[in-house]
Amino acid sequence: MRDHLLDAVERLLVRGGLDAVRLDAVAAEAGVSKGGLLHHFPSKRALVQGVVERLADRFEAVLPGPDAPPGAFALAWLDASIPAESPAGDTSGVDQVPAALLAAAGGPEVLGVLRERYERWQQRLAEDGLDPAVATLVRMAVDGWWHARLLDLSPPHDELHRGLRDLLVELIGGRR
Repeated sequence: MRDHLLDAVERLLVRGGLDAVRLDAVAAEAGVSKGGLLHHFPSKRALVQGVVERLADRFEAVLPGPDAPPGAFALAWLDASIPAESPAGDTSGVDQVPAALLAAAGGPEVLGVLRERYERWQQRLAEDGLDPAVATLVRMAVDGWWHARLLDLSPPHDELHRGLRDLLVELIGGRR
């Protein structure tokens, strides 16, 4: 039931942003009573936190374990965030829930959930067998690029997209 409710929250977020997430709207979207919703999530903040945690879990599920070869974690970060190709007019990402923006809008407690994850991920990047500054630069470049794509803040397309991505892969030491 929790996943069904979180699915409803994600659909509302994609369609209308955080303002669309009201307890009555989530209950209606999920086809449950408001009391049924409140049994699992006592507040809007709890719903938002549930979505942030689930999105972070999904992202973490595609990242390699600690026994992966050097650079594998940084390369997986790139692969999970930025597709290899991005044709002109790319809108990939616009139908995704932006975990970082959602966490910030959810308040300090919800943002704290994502900060804890980032601290662990940053530690993994620092231990990825690369120079920690290189691994951190890759993370920050990928995170910024992903946000530019999500918010359509003049993201790179076509050859520039491929060229920038290739530079990051080269920086990681990966071969494609």
